[in-house]
Amino acid sequence: MSAEKTGEAAGATSLVVALLTPLPARLVRALEDAGYLVPVQADPLWHSATVAVTRGSLPTGDDVLAQLPQLALLCCWGSGYDGIDLQATSRRGIAVSRSAGGNSASVADLAMGFVIGLLRNLPQAQAHVASGAWHNAGQRLPSARGLTGTRIGVFGAGDVGRRILARARAFEMVLGCCSRRDPGLPEVRYFAQLQDLAHWCDVLVIAVRADASTQHAVNADVLRALGPDACLVNVARGSIVDEAALCAVLERRELAGFASDVFENEPAVPPAMLAFPNALLTPHVGGATDHAQQALVEAVMGNIRSFVATGRPAHPVHDVV
Repeated sequence: MSAEKTGEAAGATSLVVALLTPLPARLVRALEDAGYLVPVQADPLWHSATVAVTRGSLPTGDDVLAQLPQLALLCCWGSGYDGIDLQATSRRGIAVSRSAGGNSASVADLAMGFVIGLLRNLPQAQAHVASGAWHNAGQRLPSARGLTGTRIGVFGAGDVGRRILARARAFEMVLGCCSRRDPGLPEVRYFAQLQDLAHWCDVLVIAVRADASTQHAVNADVLRALGPDACLVNVARGSIVDEAALCAVLERRELAGFASDVFENEPAVPPAMLAFPNALLTPHVGGATDHAQQALVEAVMGNIRSFVATGRPAHPVHDVV
């Protein structure tokens, strides 16, 4: 169905919106409050949807799109869209939108929580208390590196990356970044090559968009450049890290700390990561805050309203062709 026909249908009957994955109840309420129909997948009405909402990391190609023959707009819940087959949506004349910036602040907050946790040795400190070793004065924990004066390198200088750097500045860290182009950020040292940034920094934070160019960008060479005294944090996508190379490093205890909210085959997590003593692992909750969830609802609703009114979402990944 064309964008024009979607607009005409919206004027005559309720717009049908299909959710391709479970999403927060507040989004369903917002859609229904706007007068849209949100059927469950078992309802035959689901297949007549002209708008669908999905998580951008989930594989969405011809096999999924074939179930929605009238689809005109596919909205991504979040800023990422690496799971969307854009060639398939283009062939079918489906516009794709993203929720730009909706969860950036919350993801940056989690990244800094990871940085604090690793540089202050919080996993070991908790284990020390839990084991009862704190009662033994002879088993005091060694001092931690801390944040002040420590070099943080951020891979990716988009909205999330810039927010991480801003937060790190408040902790008096030394700032560096790597991206396709020099963003020209004040007091941020730019590195054109990721391996050079890894060699320079004490903690590397991955905040770059996932696509073919960043697949396994953090490979054995980058991990070797980081060295055994550095930490690695990932709040972007699991595909950016070569998990086989990382697990080999973790098994040899050649990394000071590791934290990740994302994994290549999530929810599966490699056993080596679970066994690493200085690891912080979370189940893809970077955007799971009330502030971020409401911002994402507003972004999705804005994309739908814009598309119905103009035939173009507010934040397109690509438009109808």
